[in-house]
Amino acid sequence: MTASTTMNRGELPDGDNSTSQVLNQKVLGSRRFSNYWWASVVTLGATGFLLAGLSSYFKINLLPVTDATQLVFIPQGIVMGLYGIAGLVLSLYLWLVILWDVGGGYNDFNQETNKIKIFRWGFPGKNRKIEIDCLTQDVQSVRIEIKDGINPRRALYLRVKGRRDIPLTRVGQPIPLKDLEIQGAQLARFLNVPLEGL
Repeated sequence: MTASTTMNRGELPDGDNSTSQVLNQKVLGSRRFSNYWWASVVTLGATGFLLAGLSSYFKINLLPVTDATQLVFIPQGIVMGLYGIAGLVLSLYLWLVILWDVGGGYNDFNQETNKIKIFRWGFPGKNRKIEIDCLTQDVQSVRIEIKDGINPRRALYLRVKGRRDIPLTRVGQPIPLKDLEIQGAQLARFLNVPLEGL
């Protein structure tokens, strides 16, 4: 979830404005380019496999790029058909996650009302809307977590009194280190709390 920070009023070119009382960060969820790309690739591939399986069964070529009627239905055609069905189920899931914008939302920090609201979209159901509310005076620090390796993690957390750390950045694709540090420093300065984890 990419947090792109926008000040609602009087923003200075460097993003720092001591007179602004509201900080709103938009968080990108599942509607990322990479998700659209993989959903499209899986859909096309799965459709090709399914059409190859059907072509071998009906002995009618349904593919424009090759002749799949030469395949023996058992075992080649049936296996390709099953791969195609499994791929279409996976692509349906990917498209639904994009449609529902799972993980998308915003972080709203308001010094006027002394309230913080973290909002995310989840999967359909009774917990579709995920909302966390707290007071600015309960914030103890902003924490940066950086973990390199096979499964790298770069995330920004809000440490709040009496709660578990609240994640503020997107899930999945790691944020560039420079952007993460800028966002963390800007938020810590806005809330007047320490920045931890560097």
